[in-house]
Amino acid sequence: MEPHAASLDPLVDAPAAADMAHAGAHLHAVSLKGEFVAMLRLGVPLAAANLLQMAVYAIDVIFVAQLGTKQLAAITLATSVYGISIFCSLGLIGAVAPMAATALGRGRHALREMRRSFRMGLWMSAFAGIFVMIVALGGEPLMHATGQDPEVANMAGDYLQILSIAAIPVVASNVLRIFVSTLDKAVIATWVTVLALVVNSFGNWVLIFGNLGAPALGLRGAALASLITGLAVLAAYIAIIQADRHMRRHYLFGRLWKPDWPRLAEIWRIGLPIAALTLAEGGLFGAAAFLTGALGALQLAAHTVALQLAALAFQVPFGFGQAATIRVGLHNGAGSHRGVHLAGIAIVTLTLGLAIVFALAMVLIPHTLLSIYIDIDDTSSAELLSIATALMLIAAGFQLFDGAQAVLAGLLRGLADTRIPFVFAVIGYWVCGFVTAWYLAFHTDLGAKGVWIGLATGLFVTSLLMGWRWHRRERLGLVTGTI
Repeated sequence: MEPHAASLDPLVDAPAAADMAHAGAHLHAVSLKGEFVAMLRLGVPLAAANLLQMAVYAIDVIFVAQLGTKQLAAITLATSVYGISIFCSLGLIGAVAPMAATALGRGRHALREMRRSFRMGLWMSAFAGIFVMIVALGGEPLMHATGQDPEVANMAGDYLQILSIAAIPVVASNVLRIFVSTLDKAVIATWVTVLALVVNSFGNWVLIFGNLGAPALGLRGAALASLITGLAVLAAYIAIIQADRHMRRHYLFGRLWKPDWPRLAEIWRIGLPIAALTLAEGGLFGAAAFLTGALGALQLAAHTVALQLAALAFQVPFGFGQAATIRVGLHNGAGSHRGVHLAGIAIVTLTLGLAIVFALAMVLIPHTLLSIYIDIDDTSSAELLSIATALMLIAAGFQLFDGAQAVLAGLLRGLADTRIPFVFAVIGYWVCGFVTAWYLAFHTDLGAKGVWIGLATGLFVTSLLMGWRWHRRERLGLVTGTI
């Protein structure tokens, strides 16, 4: 166990403790207007960072697509293996957010408790990164075993060998992103992601095609660019934290070598259900692709295009859900029932309002949105456009439920309530959503539309269950304090 924070460096920690005491006192004076402002200040940069992160991933696809269809297929297979393991790992270290926010809201020994959580979060990022590396290195044998094209599988394996090295920096960077966001500096996450976009674009241009005298590495160049980007992002977070006098006061990297097994176990206890929930949701959408693929290449293509747009819209409520975890954790740590209540009102109102805007866009201008991926003037794309448009209308219908389940999960996470929401996710996504999708796809004439109705059903049931638990949070004893 670590000694009290003040004994580590009283000249440094005392001002930081005073800052935290001021922050805790401010939480007790919360108002609905103030909570809206706080949610926007925290949620907008996080949502922007999520959208930019999607652009970072898209850059790889755009550059690799110029190499040929087999290279594009290889990176698609590789990122599907790498992506799901990374997102599960990010769910695991996501436990740090409510733990740190609750400590900050509580005020007492906040420096010490936050430091313990973030240091062990960095330890957990190393363990999680090793898990991702193992999964990534096992990707090629899995592809061969499932009957993928041998040449494509070999290229994907080469790509994953390099990309797997980026796992620990990527997960560790997300721990530091939680740190800056908890200290109300989420805009840093936005600018660091802009840096990632620039570095990844330049790296792909140089290393894939051999520009500026570099060797033309093709698909390996794309993987190397992603590795360099991951290292650059981690270095940027460390440099920014060390350069900022308020964040430097937390002495985050001091005694990083020292284990804190009880705190590591607590991160595991809270984070494992978050990772499992991520797997349940990601698994449903992955299964939806397989179901649609069994219906034919055309329907799968329409599914892929429509899902890209739905995923883009989802990044906004996902970012606000991350903000909700921090705000609720702060209020819960301060023992403010009113603060927790107002945080819920603010985030749900904001998210549903934005979801309505996205839904209207999908209903009113579906062809404009689909033109990003489909040549709508090409007559040969008419059938693809027709199917994708129908899926967009269903996507518009589930925007409210998708946004609601994202922020409700974030709100409950702020109370460190993660196990029951995981059970709800399994019930909603798989018992209701997948079964409905399978039945409608293969036992009716709906085809891909049936799969998407199944997705909507899963999101609807999950949002209802999450909403019920949030509504009964005090009766279930999830909220601490009496204020």
